[in-house]
Amino acid sequence: MVGITSYGAYVPRRRLNRMAVLTSMGWFAPGLMMAAAGERSFCSWDEDTMTLAVAASRDCLAGMDKNGVDAAYLASTSLPFKDRQNAGIMATACNLPEGGLATGDITASSKSGTTALLAGLDAVKGGDRKSVLVTASDARPTKAAWFFNLWYGDGAASLLLGKDKVIAEFLGAHSVSCDFVPSYRGTDAKFDYGWEERWIRDEGYTKILPEAIKGLLEKTGTSMDEVAKVIYPCHLSKRIHREIGKLVGAGPDKVVDNMAEVMGDIGAAQPLAMLITALEQAKPGDKLVVASFGQGSDALLFQVTDAIKDLPARRGMQGSLAHRKEEDNYSKMLKWRDLMVVDMGIRAEAKLQTALSALWRDRKLVLGFVGGKCTACGTPQFPKMRMCVNPSCHKVDTQEDFEFANQSGIVKSFTGDMLAVSVEPPAIYGLVQFNCGGRTMVDFTDCELGEVKVGMPVGMSFRVKYHDPDRDFHGYFWKAVPQT
Repeated sequence: MVGITSYGAYVPRRRLNRMAVLTSMGWFAPGLMMAAAGERSFCSWDEDTMTLAVAASRDCLAGMDKNGVDAAYLASTSLPFKDRQNAGIMATACNLPEGGLATGDITASSKSGTTALLAGLDAVKGGDRKSVLVTASDARPTKAAWFFNLWYGDGAASLLLGKDKVIAEFLGAHSVSCDFVPSYRGTDAKFDYGWEERWIRDEGYTKILPEAIKGLLEKTGTSMDEVAKVIYPCHLSKRIHREIGKLVGAGPDKVVDNMAEVMGDIGAAQPLAMLITALEQAKPGDKLVVASFGQGSDALLFQVTDAIKDLPARRGMQGSLAHRKEEDNYSKMLKWRDLMVVDMGIRAEAKLQTALSALWRDRKLVLGFVGGKCTACGTPQFPKMRMCVNPSCHKVDTQEDFEFANQSGIVKSFTGDMLAVSVEPPAIYGLVQFNCGGRTMVDFTDCELGEVKVGMPVGMSFRVKYHDPDRDFHGYFWKAVPQT
């Protein structure tokens, strides 16, 4: 049996009230009123497509044997690097084994999430790979005061594929490939360019999606009556989303909500995120149809198994959507997405060149947050050093790798620094004591100064540490997130 063995998701905590966009820019673009209902997710200043992907992947791997993962695919249309394998960064941050691991980026279309999913399923089915991690993530750049700025959202979804303990068996797929272009972004362009919405609806969504879904049902000998849920993206409107269901014979009770009013369309991750929402509520025996959209469509059929009852608890889509903070300051999003130029002060002029040789040597420490643990006395410490920090031990060269990324801790001390360079002042940082032992100084994120207390629990999150604009290099590290 080949199929899905686990799932995970991540949606940024920040949710922009779409009315805030209208309030701020309605004088210029009054037509935004048509898309101003609900809210959209958006990355904090220290989040991007990569950090979203790592968070979703970690959620997917919770309670699973990640040492058995032998392939990792990352799908996105907004990857931070053009010539550096992004899936390799994700794999290192998740501390996947380097030996025997195949990694790959799949991009250039909003249906790349299902393309990666099909590639992973084929690899497992063919016997080349035993456990494949497929993650789709997007944080697409858009111009301010544009419909897509409201329609889009940021987020990531992750699926683990294999043959053991399958929670949703793969029953078949059907693909449609055509050069239909609802929007595009050139090699050197910063933003998408979109065509007229009515044309996207009439020639795109309402023709291509039904063709793919009907082709799947015919190919697998399945009737719509046998299907529990139908999953497909459509960001134009709720009405059009429901109409597509009618075109394939699915009533409103079978069509999975596209989460447009609570998140927005998250690009390559959208079909996988919607599939996860269906899996979170599915029962054994349910058949699920999931289809993507973008230069055609991939439609896949899964059947939920009894093993879904034994899947360890995880955040998933429900937990991600519930963890939210409403934001009605549109200018904050504009600055964080580099849509507004502000003076950052003379302190921000420091050079940020990354020594790639040092990054290579310390990749486990920087990207994987790996410290050390003394094999003589069992004391963990971060960073890993030759000598054990335990004053009763001080043995030399006795340390083995110890992963701190999944360890919880408490705040021992903290400060709010108004002089440090920050796009969300004050910069908050302090000392974290890990419950397993070991302590380190780190930045805090996803919090305000008044929320941080000595003794409060924290977890670790992979985040953007800096961006070097001169060389367009994104640097990453781990930060503490208060667990409220």
